[in-house]
Amino acid sequence: MIHKTIKLSCLALALLLPGMLYAQNVKKLTIQEAIQLGIENSKNLKLSQNKIDQALSQLEIVKDNALPTANVNLIYNHAEIPTNKLIIGDADAINLPKRANAYLATAAVEQLVYGGGKLKYARESTKLLSDVARLDAEKSSEEVSFAVIDTYYALYKVAQSKKVVEQNLAAIASQLKQAQRFFDQGIVTKNDVLRFQLQQANITLTQLEIESNRKIVNYNLDILLGLPEDTAIEITDPTTDALAVTPLNTYMDMALANRQELRELDLRNKVAETDIKSVKANSLPTVGVGANVYYINPSGDFIPPNHQYIVPMTLGATVSWNIGTLWTNKNKVNDARIQQKNVVIQKEIQNDRVKTEINKNYQDYQVAVSKIKILETSIAQASENDRLLESKYKNNVASAIDRIDAETLLYQSKINLEIAKADAGLAYYTLLKSTGKISQ
Repeated sequence: MIHKTIKLSCLALALLLPGMLYAQNVKKLTIQEAIQLGIENSKNLKLSQNKIDQALSQLEIVKDNALPTANVNLIYNHAEIPTNKLIIGDADAINLPKRANAYLATAAVEQLVYGGGKLKYARESTKLLSDVARLDAEKSSEEVSFAVIDTYYALYKVAQSKKVVEQNLAAIASQLKQAQRFFDQGIVTKNDVLRFQLQQANITLTQLEIESNRKIVNYNLDILLGLPEDTAIEITDPTTDALAVTPLNTYMDMALANRQELRELDLRNKVAETDIKSVKANSLPTVGVGANVYYINPSGDFIPPNHQYIVPMTLGATVSWNIGTLWTNKNKVNDARIQQKNVVIQKEIQNDRVKTEINKNYQDYQVAVSKIKILETSIAQASENDRLLESKYKNNVASAIDRIDAETLLYQSKINLEIAKADAGLAYYTLLKSTGKISQ
């Protein structure tokens, strides 16, 4: 009895386990939750953050250039003197030691007091470039968000199409039973039954294609969100969100203020201004101060007796000026100004592109919303047409082809409506993306 109980328990667990495992791999996400998850797990954003860290590291390096420099040297000399007796003229002979040791140590500290402002401009330029790196990361975040939104809506389209196709299959199965019953009663021919069977087969093939597409899109979304690749994502209806738009000029103003490309060009214009100042600084004098300490020990002993070593100290200031730069630096300044002018022109060109993009996306959204209204009307018409053809077919007034065509038209209109809703939502987010900020 105990063995039977254990077997039954194991069997029950075996039957429940696949369902338990499947439940663990299903994740329900709203579109906002998906966006947040995509941002958190994006490898591209991790790379962008690394670029920011690199830019900040360069800024710290430039700051270090303003610190004083210091160095210490220790020199040891050993001399062997084989001929250590020296006679000069009638003077007494000079006897030198056969070997000698000497120690020399120096310590120096130098500080640049004024370098024409080049260190200041270098800090400003590097800081501006780190701000550019942050803008690149912000732009990457917008790109990741939109990629998630695009894939999320693609999954919604597939899910809605699958739902409508399943409804169509259920309806065609009912029609097939009715046609079979009419055939048994001699009301319709065998050809009518075959037409409904063919329609059922075609819809089943469509269902298989939709399921294949669903798996592909689901896998792509798993990758984007950093989820396990076998996770089945259950989405919510993103078309229920309020997607109201404001006048076109509002989005124009938002784009001109927020678009990362325009803000980056503003920063690069400031960098160019700083570069001009830095080039001009090349023609200015530099001033530095320094201190040196010397330790001279000719006694030969590492620790010499008193009065057998000296420690002189010096303080000094250096002023240098390459006056040749007064006439050789002009062309460099002109070149820097030309580079700045290029940035200004690029900003004007980018402004025009942004305005054109905003206008196109705004008009596309208006068209997408209009399509929804038209398709809602067409569904009402297709529903009425389907109802009439169903009645006529039951009364043997309409053919099976007419009946199938009416039903196909109705369900195709339903699929088109769901796709139009998704396209409108995607067009709305495309409009927001073109302003430089998806989350308003």
